[in-house]
Amino acid sequence: MANIEQDAEIEERITMQIVVDAYDPEEQAMGWYYYLQGTMQFPFTASCISKRRISPLKDGQTVEVVGMASEDECEREMFVEIDWEGDTLAVPLIQLEAPAADEETQQAISDWHYWVNQGYEFG
Repeated sequence: MANIEQDAEIEERITMQIVVDAYDPEEQAMGWYYYLQGTMQFPFTASCISKRRISPLKDGQTVEVVGMASEDECEREMFVEIDWEGDTLAVPLIQLEAPAADEETQQAISDWHYWVNQGYEFG
């Protein structure tokens, strides 16, 4: 993903709220996990904005996000659970946007997209 211009407000939120006191990759991942879990209001409708080999979602497809995937599934990147053909499936949050979700949910998703698009990684 292409880097985007740094945003001081988002950088501050990430540093002071999300990964504060995180000293290793696992702690950073859990900081993100609990921030997203506590900020996003589930369920919400989201649209796929990019195709990934690890996900069956297609560009433009609409899904219902029902929660965060398990902590174990979010050790390297953040996954959310969606309703999928009568089952629950975990997909990468970076694939989704939710323009109709509440403001806090949109901000949390935007913060994660910012992190990834800046090229940041756990560690």
